[in-house]
Amino acid sequence: MGGNHVQTKFILLGITDSPCVQAPLFGLFLLIYIVTVVGNIGIMVLVWVVPSLHTPMYFFLTHFSFADVCYSTVISPKMLADLLSENKTISFTGCVMQFHGFAFFATAECHLLAVMAYDRHVAVCNPLLYVTVISGRVCRQLVASSYLIAFLSAIIYTGCTFGGSFCGPNQIDHFFCDVSPVLKLACSDTHSSEMVIFAFVAINAVGTSVIILLSYICILRTVLRMRSAQSRSRAFNTCASHLTAVSLFYGTIFFTYLQPASSHSSLDKVASIFYTVVTPMLNPFIYSLRNKEVKDALVKCRRRVSNRC
Repeated sequence: MGGNHVQTKFILLGITDSPCVQAPLFGLFLLIYIVTVVGNIGIMVLVWVVPSLHTPMYFFLTHFSFADVCYSTVISPKMLADLLSENKTISFTGCVMQFHGFAFFATAECHLLAVMAYDRHVAVCNPLLYVTVISGRVCRQLVASSYLIAFLSAIIYTGCTFGGSFCGPNQIDHFFCDVSPVLKLACSDTHSSEMVIFAFVAINAVGTSVIILLSYICILRTVLRMRSAQSRSRAFNTCASHLTAVSLFYGTIFFTYLQPASSHSSLDKVASIFYTVVTPMLNPFIYSLRNKEVKDALVKCRRRVSNRC
């Protein structure tokens, strides 16, 4: 990032400039953020304390919940503070750090979703080889590679976004430091940076979505060959939670980032709210309410607590 950075701070214009709407939005988003943190940490603790959930599927789920908490935390506290404050500034360094954190955890989620799809593929299509293929060592390697790829990608995204000169306007038309609103403020030519960002988003998002798609095509073929309706139902229930999370996450990511810069509109804020604020809150419900093993584990934990009381 060797550009001539004249700006030392930016002003985040936020979700809305209407004072009468900001207070209700603060209450709503604060509630969503609390539910996000409690729900995802609850999933992590549940998997940790219940031995029946010590499986690769839930090992990956704990890391997915961890990424949800982290990338929501990168965005939400600043957004909440700005809804109640007239001073909506963020330093250049703070903006860089916020974007890097967001890019890191969002990219990690893409790869974790692909890893989880591969895990379901092996569980359904090759159940006899599952313990061998998805061993503890393989689980750790898959998660570590997801974080490593995410970290390297985030460095590239951050370098391309903030590597130019910012010598003009300093108002970011967004509630956090995101690619398109920041690049609009750059004084230097951003075409090459936009192309590099687009390419890496395509590699990460499209690449992982292809892995997910191929995994579920194989799963579908295997399920349709099953003679037992009960086996088919069990296989579909196992994959339903993951498919729901994939649809919510990738739908908004593709809408926001895989479009030309000229096509960006006010709808981007709505989509951004969905994948940075709403989706991390929904994931614990998706994986608990639609998953029998998690519901059974919750019942066991409630019984333990009630017996101790």
